Amino acid sequence: MGNKPGSEADPNKKGKKKDGKSTPPEQKGEQQQAEQQAAQATLIPQAQSDSTVNAHDVGDEFDRLSIEPSSLQEPLRSLPVTTEDHEQFLSLQNYTKKAQSLTVDHFELLKVIGKGSFGKVMQVRKKDTGKIYAMKVLKKAQLIKRKQVAHTKTERRVLEDIEHPFIVGLRFAFQTDNKLYMVLDYFAGGELFFHLKSGGRFTEERARFYAAEIAMALQCLHENQIVYRDLKPENVLLDEDGHIRLTDFGLSKEGVTLTKLTHTFCGTPEYLAPEVIHGQGYGIAVDWWSLGTLLYEMLTGLPPFYNQNLHMMYEKIIRAKLSFPPHLSPNARSVLSALLERSPKSRLGCMRGLDDLKRHPFFDGIDWDRLYRKQLIPPFRPETYGGKLDTTNIDDEFKRETPRDTPVMASTLKGKDVKFENFTFAKPESNLDDSSALNDDDDDRFDL
Repeated sequence: MGNKPGSEADPNKKGKKKDGKSTPPEQKGEQQQAEQQAAQATLIPQAQSDSTVNAHDVGDEFDRLSIEPSSLQEPLRSLPVTTEDHEQFLSLQNYTKKAQSLTVDHFELLKVIGKGSFGKVMQVRKKDTGKIYAMKVLKKAQLIKRKQVAHTKTERRVLEDIEHPFIVGLRFAFQTDNKLYMVLDYFAGGELFFHLKSGGRFTEERARFYAAEIAMALQCLHENQIVYRDLKPENVLLDEDGHIRLTDFGLSKEGVTLTKLTHTFCGTPEYLAPEVIHGQGYGIAVDWWSLGTLLYEMLTGLPPFYNQNLHMMYEKIIRAKLSFPPHLSPNARSVLSALLERSPKSRLGCMRGLDDLKRHPFFDGIDWDRLYRKQLIPPFRPETYGGKLDTTNIDDEFKRETPRDTPVMASTLKGKDVKFENFTFAKPESNLDDSSALNDDDDDRFDL
């Protein structure tokens, strides 16, 4: 945000004092010179204010804020800076250069840990530091073919802009002519889906803990006017201690609130809210519906309206009565009914946000402040026998594939403009989360 400009002096104004008396002729030249200097000085903050642009308002491009000197009538003068400002600038400049020179060759590819329509995710080791990350590799041709360019740019922006204890962090990003690379935190606990598949369902205590942490992550996104739109067990990771991290922001959209709506039909069918299926405009309320669907699945083993026939499942989401297995407690039934309310205005989470959930009896006993600081002991800790390199909690289907950066035929993208502006990124080491190197004090925890 630009500095607030002071009142402008008019260099063409005749020399008058506030008491109305004329300025002596011998002082006019001196006063005019002083007024001109004051006018130039006010141009500096004014130019900064006028040149400030909301990066999210420039379509889907990753344009950075800039001031064009040619747009100013007077030379742009430097504002006073401190030693700390200068050191921070040099640090960021160094990391920008570092990111620009980064390639896949700077990483050792260890194992494939996930695959999707547009690429794959590999566990990697950064060669110069030995730190372990998850590298998401996307093929530009597939993104263009499936019209996912805008979504990918949004994902890249969100991952850089949002920092939260329950949201995965972006560490590096770079690109080639054919591919995009995003280097993210690696968490050895695996996907929530992996544990649901092996355990069938969770206890209410465990499901409540995960739902509370997910709700805090959603609240952070909503406060930043971001709708997630793809909450499901595959997109919830567990860290080594058993805390959750939301990942995969490929369907997220910015500028959405309860009243600022969007209309794109997207998401995973089992978790779609009724207003999405109806084709109505929808807002962040859809994320609270998805949380209700995920909580139901954690407690019972299946989404509430699941059906192998897609059209029948949509019909059930829109019209079917919500039913519960006998083992669910009254409080569990109550919170599920409130989250799976078909009217967005009456849905839990859509009146006071996270406070709605905090006040519900199902979440009684949770100290939300301690939860945010990760001071509550998770009810389940994943087995990670291999330390920071462990892949026990990754599906064998992925690990059987040889990790390699598959070449792309040059003709695939011929004639297409596929440059992702300002995609390159490197996060300063001082801000990195403690997640990929062993801590001397505790061999079971990780530190950078």
